[in-house]
Amino acid sequence: MGHGYGAPMTTGARPATLQIVVDCADPHAQADWWAETLGWEVEPSDEAFIRSMVEQGLARESDTTTHRGVLVWAEGAAIGAPDGGAGTARMLFVKVPEAKSVKNRVHVDVRSGTDLADARRALESRGARFLHDGAQGPHRWITMADPEGNEFCVTP
Repeated sequence: MGHGYGAPMTTGARPATLQIVVDCADPHAQADWWAETLGWEVEPSDEAFIRSMVEQGLARESDTTTHRGVLVWAEGAAIGAPDGGAGTARMLFVKVPEAKSVKNRVHVDVRSGTDLADARRALESRGARFLHDGAQGPHRWITMADPEGNEFCVTP
């Protein structure tokens, strides 16, 4: 696609989709936090499907948990844009045993649509932590960490 890396991943009219996977300790809390931050929605759980997987022996009760009164898979939760159209991104939060220990190699940039000071206050009130201010020429941003320490940048 112009970078000299070969053919694009898709050859038809359907665009490739993007899923960003975030390792975390509590996927359901992270999914809730990021859905609120982005104005997205947590994907609904299919409790009947989960129960059928357990009943058929294809999953164990220990593979499940209850979150906000709903039976869910314990190991992950996903969020997506409310319109969910083709080509939209999805974030999947996956439970891992180890805590975050080093700087992210990939991070999310969020366009807040508001003043950076207001965005910072709103995010901090919900558990985010301010890390530093950034600037390149006329462009300004702030770098924050979500409740589990994953870095992300916020622009106006």
